[in-house]
Amino acid sequence: MKEVAGNPLHLKSINHISLVCRSVEESTDFYTNVLGFVPIRRPGSFDFDGAWLFNYAIGIHLLQSENPNNMPKKTEINPKDNHISFQCESMGAVEKKLKEMGLVYKRQRVEEGGIYVDQLFFHDPDGFMIEICNCDNLPVIPIAGEMVRSCSRLNLDIISQKQIQTFVQL
Repeated sequence: MKEVAGNPLHLKSINHISLVCRSVEESTDFYTNVLGFVPIRRPGSFDFDGAWLFNYAIGIHLLQSENPNNMPKKTEINPKDNHISFQCESMGAVEKKLKEMGLVYKRQRVEEGGIYVDQLFFHDPDGFMIEICNCDNLPVIPIAGEMVRSCSRLNLDIISQKQIQTFVQL
């Protein structure tokens, strides 16, 4: 197998994250009703309790803890903790919905070169950190190289079209 520069394992995309939970039912309720994930079929050959969810081109695999009473519960919202981040269309709408749902969250703002990114952090039922942001405001610029990317699919499409036009012109 020939190694591809910048992609030595020939990766295509992220498929899923797995989370061990106290209660698969409670976590499924959270991920479906708060974040909009949809339960999907999981292999029937599994001999342990769990649930598979899917949306936004990523899966979340929930695994029932073998010892749920001994799982640590995080209460402090620390944006520097392990987390998964989702982009949204409207930070205001997300914040309003979090308030309506009674979820405790922490607001943060990042500024880089006059560009602002707003972030909201909160926990799932087991203390795993969730971030909602408008991170697509910030371009993704590789440290080594000249290609500029954006988290925004619209911006990515525009950049891709420009790169294709540049390649065709060569």
